[in-house]
Amino acid sequence: MRSSNPVFSRRGFSRDSGYAGSNGTQQPQAGNPYATNPYATNPYAQQPQTAVGPQGAPPVAPPHAGRMTMDDVVARTGMTVGTVVVTAALAWIVDLSLGLAIGAALVAMVLALVQAFKRTASPPLILAYAAFEGLFLGAISNFVDSRIADGAAMQAVLGTMAVFTAVLVMYKTRIIRVTQRFYRFVLAAAIGFVLLMGVNLLFAAFGGGDGLGFRSGGMGILFGVIGIVLGACFLALDFKQVEDGIAYGAPREESWMAAFGLTLTLVWIYLEFLRLIAILQSE
Repeated sequence: MRSSNPVFSRRGFSRDSGYAGSNGTQQPQAGNPYATNPYATNPYAQQPQTAVGPQGAPPVAPPHAGRMTMDDVVARTGMTVGTVVVTAALAWIVDLSLGLAIGAALVAMVLALVQAFKRTASPPLILAYAAFEGLFLGAISNFVDSRIADGAAMQAVLGTMAVFTAVLVMYKTRIIRVTQRFYRFVLAAAIGFVLLMGVNLLFAAFGGGDGLGFRSGGMGILFGVIGIVLGACFLALDFKQVEDGIAYGAPREESWMAAFGLTLTLVWIYLEFLRLIAILQSE
């Protein structure tokens, strides 16, 4: 069952055996105990599969016009992340106020929710989300870098890149294996994390200070590390989505959904790094 939450939504996961097609049907694949075809109703997926992937990975579909490829995913992700970077740089240069930045963050959240509820990817919607998210990131990064922790933004960028590279290597070498159990664990941990942060925010809003202390001091550091680890786990889910989409012959439009998921996850990791660095340098 697909979640409507843009943070938790990972296309194709189901409660039963890991993946479901768009009409809820599943097609087990020989040789892979964990994966079934998440694109069972895709006409391209009906073509015979001649190549077999690495042990524990889904079989690889032969090239076919209209199918998602790794080049598609890289290009769409580059466009989406590039839009975030460009608008973030613009917000930094013009010294965008925090009030406008929060407004941009709210708009980005609404756009992300709209895309999450849509059955198909909307490139303009995804790029608009990236633009508004970039405005928020640029303004908040400028604020932290200039008033709290000098150099925090660059350190957060390097940290995000390091996590991305490490998870990609561990996923490709099968050190990390995305199974239904892994997915359920990550989902439960993320829900608990978000709920705790929400409660902390409410206490901070009505009681003043830092609420329950989950965003500063020792507890803030601990939850910052937990947030980064969760982001790394979501990256593994994103890589699984891309791998299965290519292996099972997903339509090319799915590359936009893959780019959208990767961008959401990278933003999550970057913000957790930025907050963690700010706490460490202010102690």
